[in-house]
Amino acid sequence: MSAPAPSPLAIVEAEPLPRQDEVLTDAALAFVAELHRRFTPRRDELLARRAERRAEIARTSTLDFLPETAQLREDDSWKVAPAPAALNDRRVEITGPTDRKMTINALNSGARVWLADFEDASAPTWENVVLGQLNLIDAYERRIDFTDPRTGKSYALRPAEELATVVMRPRGWHLEERHLRFDGRPVPGALVDFGLYFFHNARRLLDLGKGPYFYLPKTESHLEARLWNDIFVFAQDYVGIPQGTVRATVLIETITAAYEMEEILYELRDHASGLNAGRWDYLFSIVKNFRDGGAKFVLPDRNAVTMTAPFMRAYTELLVRTCHKRGAHAIGGMAAFIPSRKDPEVNRVAFEKVKADKDREANDGFDGSWVAHPDLVPIAMASFDAVLGDRPHQKDRLREDVSVAPGDLIAIDSLDAKPTYEGLRNAVQVGIRYIEAWLRGLGAVAIFNLMEDAATAEISRSQIWQWINAGVVLERDGAPVTATPGLAREVAAEELAAIRAEIGEEAFASGRWEQAHDLLLKVALDEDYADFLTLPAYEQLVG
Repeated sequence: MSAPAPSPLAIVEAEPLPRQDEVLTDAALAFVAELHRRFTPRRDELLARRAERRAEIARTSTLDFLPETAQLREDDSWKVAPAPAALNDRRVEITGPTDRKMTINALNSGARVWLADFEDASAPTWENVVLGQLNLIDAYERRIDFTDPRTGKSYALRPAEELATVVMRPRGWHLEERHLRFDGRPVPGALVDFGLYFFHNARRLLDLGKGPYFYLPKTESHLEARLWNDIFVFAQDYVGIPQGTVRATVLIETITAAYEMEEILYELRDHASGLNAGRWDYLFSIVKNFRDGGAKFVLPDRNAVTMTAPFMRAYTELLVRTCHKRGAHAIGGMAAFIPSRKDPEVNRVAFEKVKADKDREANDGFDGSWVAHPDLVPIAMASFDAVLGDRPHQKDRLREDVSVAPGDLIAIDSLDAKPTYEGLRNAVQVGIRYIEAWLRGLGAVAIFNLMEDAATAEISRSQIWQWINAGVVLERDGAPVTATPGLAREVAAEELAAIRAEIGEEAFASGRWEQAHDLLLKVALDEDYADFLTLPAYEQLVG
């Protein structure tokens, strides 16, 4: 057999990485190039369509279920493909980036699924992109281990039957991969992440009794789901595996996708395994799309928007009903609270919050849910065990009692809570601290006993933008104060000084604090609202 032709992709502005040739093979890059040739033009059209839809929302301040697909929603005869054995029981899923230590810990965690994240929990440095792929290959080949240079502690995989099933999450459609270019233009990050993982692991996973499973982020319409489905069909033929081997779970983390859940499942029906309630990005999407809709769409402090808020209940209950009607898994959202092995009180609060969250989801009909830390796996497992028992899921619970009108999903003004000065300060604190870590290549960051990722930073900067542009009045020291750019800058300067005092001059100077401060203010105060924080941030990301 002749050697594959050199790939038409160019690797640019990238320092060589150890063992990168095992990932960036000519054959794998040729596959990514073919994905790019065939599908990037449609991706570009769909991104343009997003902008058109956003303009329509700005004009009307409303959304509705699609009239042109009403017949599909009313047709009770179709279902998604049955779940493969490896994805039939998903009662607890752990999320996290694909660095070597996390790969081992997540697989060993006792969770049924690991969301191996190349998206919001991973800053897309070239090292993270390439070595993350290598870590997954090594895990499947059982040649992965890790010794912490700081503690000397060693990590190794448990027996295969004890490991979590991997569901990999590529980057969203909006992000490019600047280090891989075709005819001078960057390849979409989603196609790089999907293409490299699928090419190297599809057959390997089948040999292990599993398959190439994916979480699809930031989806905004059923047409974007259709694009993914066409990619799956092409990819399976390309490597010669049966159609339907791929399984995809779609994150319903945009407000527009919430109005197209059935249509999204229909487009992916031969490859669909479920929907997930991506709560943090969902709140960001509401603010982004209705940011100029007036006072009725102003969200209060993000920590005041719980999953019991009426519009969030409408979203999650509609998701459960939709999934079970079509035979798909309904997966709950992230419990951002993280325990502390040093502070018993922090630990107690985290366990209580997570238990309450997972009890509610299990009792609402979800088939599983997410946690961000291995210590929380038993807490979530107990909540779902109590409801499921020996059953792998509760798809037979159809939730026909649920009835959601279009306006219920955007009834933001049903909340009693209002924005506060402390909420503004917290948004600035989280924004600066998260962006600084992201610029250093870290995508999942513990801040104030919560696991933050890009989604929570997006909420932070979006709320600052919304509150200022809506002229929200806050209360500071018992007196009213209007949210203005000047107030945001004042708070940001105070926070920067507090960080400097907290960590010391040497650590401050070696970090990216000034840069993070400036970037937060740019995306929070610019008149032209950036669609995604990670777009300008990627331009400043080194590596």
